[in-house]
Amino acid sequence: MIHRRVDLGVGEPLRVVLVGAGSMGRDWLLAIAAEPLVELAAVVDLNLDVARDAIAATNSPAVPVGPDAVALAWETGARALIDVTVPAAHHRVTTAALFAGLAVLGEKPAAATLAEALSLCAAAEVTGQLFMVSQSRRWNPRLVAFRDLLAALGPVATLTTHFFKAPHFGGFREEMADPLLVDMAIHTFDCARFLLGAEPTTVHCEAYNPPWSWFGGNAAASAIFSMDNGARYAYNGSWCAPGAETSWNGDWRASAQRGSVLWDGERPPVSFPDEDHAGRRFVEGPTGADAGRPALVADSAEGIAGALQAFAEALRSGRTPDGEVHGNVMSLAMVEAAVRSAATGRRVLLHDVLEQALREAVGAEPRDDVRAVLRSWTDLRRVVAGTGNAQPSQHESPEGP
Repeated sequence: MIHRRVDLGVGEPLRVVLVGAGSMGRDWLLAIAAEPLVELAAVVDLNLDVARDAIAATNSPAVPVGPDAVALAWETGARALIDVTVPAAHHRVTTAALFAGLAVLGEKPAAATLAEALSLCAAAEVTGQLFMVSQSRRWNPRLVAFRDLLAALGPVATLTTHFFKAPHFGGFREEMADPLLVDMAIHTFDCARFLLGAEPTTVHCEAYNPPWSWFGGNAAASAIFSMDNGARYAYNGSWCAPGAETSWNGDWRASAQRGSVLWDGERPPVSFPDEDHAGRRFVEGPTGADAGRPALVADSAEGIAGALQAFAEALRSGRTPDGEVHGNVMSLAMVEAAVRSAATGRRVLLHDVLEQALREAVGAEPRDDVRAVLRSWTDLRRVVAGTGNAQPSQHESPEGP
């Protein structure tokens, strides 16, 4: 989607307001301090002591704190907002910012529900402001290297992720109905879309809770997605798997027409091209296994630092960044579809999940202009892929930052 540029002088940083000063907020404060393209203007939290403590703990500059993000942005001349609130607050905080003329970089998920995420897509169209989701694992140079290796091996038949960890979080995650799928799997689902360059069409998922689980809801799941390029993506994971744990990125394997790629989620991925069919045989490694080819990994910002840099550059250039909300919606749709499949025991069509979410979004939308955009979408899959009927906004933001 076309979005408004932010006009900045040469060397002038983008002034941002951070909303949410908890543990993730502190990580963002450190990322802001390290990014020369960005400058902290204010910190917002309902608990002002938490905001002040976060500033002090991260040695951030002394900036104003307060409970109202839009008011502080206008007072401080900020041009953008970084939303690190809980998912339930994402829709409210982001909508208010967009209609106040502020671009938004938000933590995943885009919103608490797919319906709310679609509302935010429409709000971005109405206002012409950029709303980018920081799906932080996309900003991993080893993931990019994996995609590049895979592209050289022809069509992909199967992509798999094994994810096994045993974290003791305490708090809300251990009380959720589907903590693994809802809070964690969105990262791997999003990475699968990135690696395959494809979108999901169907899913069959089973979610369950091991008898020794310390989670109240389903902490394990297996899902198979059919993708629109003919590939299958298989996910198998657990948050109650002590011993021989995978990395937080999971353990990956891709099987393509001319070879395979393996990635342990931490070290550079390794390609195993089918050279035998080209008349050249593999040289066996020290264990007798085929000798793979480790990828060359670019030296670039990663995680939330990479997302922040991309956000700032997109606002200067007007280019659409990876993670713009329309392009991010299908990752959340995969989560909701997997949860629905696990609850019903049936294969679920992503089309049905999207259409139901759109109906819910239209029914719940309080703004006439946003509702009109939602109703104008004639091909929802094309809209969320960024190729549909989304148009540049005619809305003029109010005077302000």
